[in-house]
Amino acid sequence: MSSRRPLVKRKPVFIKVDQLQPGTNGHTLVVKVLTAKTVLNRSRPDVNHKVRVAECLVGDETGVIVFAARNEQVDVMKPDTTVILRNARIDMFKSCMRLAVDKWGRIEVTEPATFTIKEDNNLSNVEYELVSVVDG
Repeated sequence: MSSRRPLVKRKPVFIKVDQLQPGTNGHTLVVKVLTAKTVLNRSRPDVNHKVRVAECLVGDETGVIVFAARNEQVDVMKPDTTVILRNARIDMFKSCMRLAVDKWGRIEVTEPATFTIKEDNNLSNVEYELVSVVDG
């Protein structure tokens, strides 16, 4: 007999946009897509593969952030769609935060959100500086 315990899934802890911090991951949040702009649409003939990237402005009642949608994610991230981002992470791009979901995460379309998006708090407009901390 095996003494292994069954795998117990953790309940997701939903956070708000204004709680996101640089260099963090594993976030689950409900956001509404405000805009989606394709920034890269290129074919790779060597592997018969298309590469698509869209920058989407997503938010909730606490703020907004730029979400980098890749390939199939671009089709889901349409304006006015409410989505649940599971296992999302923060990437830094030109010293600013970007939200992303890689192969370990998931994007699910959900019921339309009832919240009003706080558009005047854009976390992607905040520039961060890398500071080395030396214990002394």
